[in-house]
Amino acid sequence: MASPSGLQSGLSRQLFEIWCSDKKNACVIPGNVVEGTLTKTIINEPKEVTLMNGITASLNMQMYFNSEKRLAEKTPEVGGTVSGLLLSTANISRRITIAYSGAFGVLKHRLKQMFESVESLPDEESEVPAFRVHERLTVKYESEKHISLHWRSDPISDMVSDSVVALVLNISREIPKAVVESEEATKTEEENSKKAEKVVLALLVSLLGDGDKCRWKCGAS
Repeated sequence: MASPSGLQSGLSRQLFEIWCSDKKNACVIPGNVVEGTLTKTIINEPKEVTLMNGITASLNMQMYFNSEKRLAEKTPEVGGTVSGLLLSTANISRRITIAYSGAFGVLKHRLKQMFESVESLPDEESEVPAFRVHERLTVKYESEKHISLHWRSDPISDMVSDSVVALVLNISREIPKAVVESEEATKTEEENSKKAEKVVLALLVSLLGDGDKCRWKCGAS
């Protein structure tokens, strides 16, 4: 099955070049034929074709084009043996687990700033706190240190998952920074308090002498 139908590149072109010389193989062209493509060349079933590396190869495989007349002429008889490569589509469910120690509500709030739709899931749909983003991806609070993302793979859902992962990583980097800033603020406050005490003591010494300084310190303690 040629996809894209022009057979200009990709896996279908590689398989064509490998199989074209064997009459047991077949090539199905499902789309329209475009000028300047390999498909346009082989539509008249020449005896030889030029491969991507410039080498000429025999064209012995069976050809099926998007034409009812051609398909009718080449369709195997009932009971006949048909061999080839069968391609089918499938839904791929994906899940990833990410380290996250922040508040689940904070993550939901930040996601609401990015996406129009961020809805909490009812308890019967999830055993743990969870919400759905953009109606495509589910975020679950697995533990105090981990969350998990669940979605069916497609271009849009994959893009949503990438955005959520990037946001989670950014929030995770912000948490240690906030802790350090809080510790530094506490340390600065203690240092300022000690400096103020030294200034008061120095003022008392200059006004009353060391004896009054001692009595003030003992009373303060």
